[in-house]
Amino acid sequence: MSSPSSLLLPIGVSGKSLCGTHQGVSCDKFRGLVPRCSNLEAGLRVSRTIGCDNKTKLNLIKRRDMIGFVFGASTLLLDSYDANGAGLPQEEKPKLCDENCEKELENVPMMTTESGLQYKEIKVGTGPSPPIGFQVAANYVAMVPSGQIFDSSLEKGLPYLFRVGSGQVIKGLDEGILSMKVGGKRRLYIPGPLAFPKGLISAPGRPRVPPSSPVVFDVSLEYIPGLEIDEE
Repeated sequence: MSSPSSLLLPIGVSGKSLCGTHQGVSCDKFRGLVPRCSNLEAGLRVSRTIGCDNKTKLNLIKRRDMIGFVFGASTLLLDSYDANGAGLPQEEKPKLCDENCEKELENVPMMTTESGLQYKEIKVGTGPSPPIGFQVAANYVAMVPSGQIFDSSLEKGLPYLFRVGSGQVIKGLDEGILSMKVGGKRRLYIPGPLAFPKGLISAPGRPRVPPSSPVVFDVSLEYIPGLEIDEE
């Protein structure tokens, strides 16, 4: 992988000095940009096509132009990295709760458990609740409190499978799923102690999650493999 410094240089330039002026230093690193010249032995060697000496080298590549180019390129790359690392730009991503759902959710009462987990029912399911240790299939959209998405099963195209109550997911998600019914949909407001103790680093399209900070999960319990639904 290229080092950050080499990414800031023009195409055809490697990480060594731009062009040496002292005896014994070659400047043949600017292939395609500067005529090849070397001063490795006694006397100056000039290529057959174009001559090369200290003055022409300075004329071909002005330090001010190079500094301006590097500064501009580095600023562009850093701005792009900061935006991606912060989860920006906020592109349209699939959600479990659309705009109409968000408006309706404002009037839904907040439920709070003994652990501090809070949730609102988006839709109450009609199927069974998962027993502890059973595998469940759930879709989820994970967000920071500002609403920026940092993970989603919808983007992967498949429900997430895990054994509920077995510590395979964060505590808040485990607890929230256990009291749901198949076909149900819920928004979980997970406090820091029940979220990610070590946090999550930022990545392109994903905001950073600080250690033990609150997060929000929209979850839908799709089905429980192996558990038959009794039909009346």
